[in-house]
Amino acid sequence: MKGVTVLSKFCRCLSRFFKKLLNFVTMRRLLTRVINRVLVSSPFTPAMGIEAEIHTHGRRKLVVGLGNPGMEGTRHSIGMAVLGALAARLGVADRWRGDKHVSGEVIVSEVQHTHVVLLRPRLLMNINGVSVAKAAGKYSIKPEDILLVHDELDKPLGKIAVKHGGSARGHNGVRSCVDCLQTDVMPRLRVGIGRPAGKTSVERHVLGRFSSEEQKVLDSVLVQSVDVLLSQLSQQQDPQSPSSPAEGRRAAQKREERERSASPAEDAAAAQS
Repeated sequence: MKGVTVLSKFCRCLSRFFKKLLNFVTMRRLLTRVINRVLVSSPFTPAMGIEAEIHTHGRRKLVVGLGNPGMEGTRHSIGMAVLGALAARLGVADRWRGDKHVSGEVIVSEVQHTHVVLLRPRLLMNINGVSVAKAAGKYSIKPEDILLVHDELDKPLGKIAVKHGGSARGHNGVRSCVDCLQTDVMPRLRVGIGRPAGKTSVERHVLGRFSSEEQKVLDSVLVQSVDVLLSQLSQQQDPQSPSSPAEGRRAAQKREERERSASPAEDAAAAQS
């Protein structure tokens, strides 16, 4: 009987602990969302782009390397490293300049008749979306034409994947972008960094720098990531681009269905691309 009482007390204590933890996480997310909305200062609208540096009416895309300023060499900021590699491939690596109006560093370039804005936010990861929304407004770029590049815990280093909209999957930088743009249709390039080994915490892992062994893999990852980005930027614009989260998810599901039903020849061609 005494053992049952002790177990009952333990369960109640455990229940209270998890309730407090849930409340803390919920409040932190709510506070971050409020900060995002306040810092954006005005709702996202492409009409804000009348003062943009791109004066033509051609196709426009925004590529964002999510990360923490001053921590470019860490796993969590691998998106910034990919963007740096992209700028180098385009021959514009020396054209980064700070823009206080978007709270970040930008480069305006062109890829196969598409005007491309590269953005490295100068805000903390949890509020990267503020910079993204401001840049999207300034350059009149729709959410579906914003490509987010970020780290992915659930993929090992050396693996990358394109995700066509949908939830943030726990990534605070992506969540900030969703909050500030008020939609989740933005495509993403997810760059694997792997989960921590042993007793290393996730926070310490993502904020840590790559080991010497990982650096050997990282070089090829950057090359592969840039190849994928250039392929995405070169694609023809879909006239049926989704304009809402629900439409974005439906479009992503249709793409996945088409990929699953692709013929072996198509699969082989895709593997070679």
